[in-house]
Amino acid sequence: MTWTLTLIFYALLKKVLLTSVCRPLGPRQGDAPSVGYELLFGQVTRAQGLFSPRSHHVHFSLEYIAENLEAPTTVLQYPSKEELVRELERGYDVIGVSFLLATLHRMKEVVALIRKHSPRSQIVLGGYGTVLSDEALRPFGDHICREEGVAFLRRLLGEPEIKMPYRHPMVVNPLRVFGLPVSRTGVVFAGLGCPSGCDFCCTSHFFKRKHIQLLPTGADIYQVIERYLEIDPRMAIIIIDEDFLLNRRRALEFRDCVVRGGKALSIFAFASIRAISQYAVTEILEMGIDGLWIGYEGTRSGFPKQSGRPAAEVLTEFREHGINVLASMIVGFPYQTPEIIEEELSGLLALRPGLTQFLIYGPVPGTPFHERVVREGLLDPTAVTDPDSFYRRGDGFSSLVKHPTMSPAEIEAAQRRCFEEDFQRLGPSIYRSVDSWLLGHLKLRESPLSHLRRKAARFTTEIRKAYPVFLAGKLLGPNAEVRRWIADLEARVHATLGPPTLLERCKSVAALVMALWTALILKLHLFQHPRLIRHTFRLQEDSGLARAWRRLRGEHPAGHRVDVERRPPATVWIRVEGTLAGTGAGKLVADLRRALERKKDQVVLDLARLAELKEGAAERISEGLRAYRDRIRVVLPKVGEIAALATFFGLYR
Repeated sequence: MTWTLTLIFYALLKKVLLTSVCRPLGPRQGDAPSVGYELLFGQVTRAQGLFSPRSHHVHFSLEYIAENLEAPTTVLQYPSKEELVRELERGYDVIGVSFLLATLHRMKEVVALIRKHSPRSQIVLGGYGTVLSDEALRPFGDHICREEGVAFLRRLLGEPEIKMPYRHPMVVNPLRVFGLPVSRTGVVFAGLGCPSGCDFCCTSHFFKRKHIQLLPTGADIYQVIERYLEIDPRMAIIIIDEDFLLNRRRALEFRDCVVRGGKALSIFAFASIRAISQYAVTEILEMGIDGLWIGYEGTRSGFPKQSGRPAAEVLTEFREHGINVLASMIVGFPYQTPEIIEEELSGLLALRPGLTQFLIYGPVPGTPFHERVVREGLLDPTAVTDPDSFYRRGDGFSSLVKHPTMSPAEIEAAQRRCFEEDFQRLGPSIYRSVDSWLLGHLKLRESPLSHLRRKAARFTTEIRKAYPVFLAGKLLGPNAEVRRWIADLEARVHATLGPPTLLERCKSVAALVMALWTALILKLHLFQHPRLIRHTFRLQEDSGLARAWRRLRGEHPAGHRVDVERRPPATVWIRVEGTLAGTGAGKLVADLRRALERKKDQVVLDLARLAELKEGAAERISEGLRAYRDRIRVVLPKVGEIAALATFFGLYR
């Protein structure tokens, strides 16, 4: 009866599809220079070639919104046109399309396919591309979302309002170097918008200079991080919030949670000089932060967010404590000349940031800078004669404003020179990161604070993982000076942490081979596009897919309760609470075996919250699931009969 009512309930709900624009993307397909799937390779480390870290980024907002609707929902990340058409044939009532200003032309292609293959669907346009006017966008959509997307779509679908914090999806981004996986990063969505209101900033003015706290408290943020650490205790974290450290109260509450938790976290966050100036560097380290994106912009740009401590002082201190800084600089300010750009570039590179970004001062519609250049007649003439071409070039790599002293070609050449000089003078960012970690290790290893010593130990682990990349750097680095610096860095690392093992030496040769392979496929432009990522939420097909796992849920008369949650990547998290007796363990094993026979998922069997484990229960689980132990990870209680349990589950991960 309950299952029948559930099917009727879902049948009454509208069916939703949320999609990005279609692949293939990139300059070879006629897109702007930085349009693609990767922020690092396509933008920040674009001049570093084979040394660039690689990580495909999905449209996070689509996953987040889908998690927080009641309607059956499918999310497509970078479908091909053929894959999108096949999905449209499944039939959807509402289809949301996420796009940027520079992918407006791609959005139009998606809308054309929707209208051809699913003409009855309502189309919702979303993303930062919706900074354009209703007049420009109305021909392509029935609805335009220019606000926080969960609340907007729930209203559109007739679903009741829900309060923040919303349900948080688990989004994990793998990172590769030389094509080899080196880490995974859990994405935490803490806030939207920024009150600083820099005149060029689309994200600040899109939300009317308001800060929307998706996770209002430091405890809320830490709870999400704990869920990621359950997937992988070594997982890195990125906190998505335009100026995370600006709210000191929330940040310090988060720090207290991290210190109490006792784990050495590795967190990347976004912050301004103004926000950072509120803290001692040790307070930032105590939050687990060892990476920060900071707006260096320009020495004479005068944005309020740059007030506080001198940027040179901040970047130097952070590097010495193991905090890698991604410093972003702007090219094309009215006061800049080629000589001033070189002066600012040299000043920034002297501080040896781990990563750097150089974007052209650009007029995004909806920002004060755009309004000013329109008012003063400084906008590129194509904005009027060919607006689609103008929007397509709005990616930070085209000069679209008349400059007092430089031509567009000179500004774009200066930007290219900045990226190239960064690479030639400082070398690949992967080695700069190791250099900073080594400084942090030396600084913190004898700290009187135990959590900072744990941080030093984490730096040690990360450096040791990097041992195999030195050989490729010494042989393939961009110039002789950088190659000598990498060799010197390797010598300093070995002197501090010990020489490489035989296995690490073998891995060095393998990494060199993979580096050469990476150079080849980049030159031939092979394997540069991701495959489709398709996630479904609350669909009937989901019910069929998950039925084997759903059977495990619920209370058992013997005294235990089982909850089941799907987490990326292809992992089913099974949490057992209460008292687990022998009979209950037998049923749990039987249900798990049936599910494992039918499904390919990895399983985490979480016993951490068991209050009591009756005699024989652990043995029944251990023996009953032995055939599947390569697919099962067991989480044991932090206290209690750990030794006994460890004996039974010694063969499991």
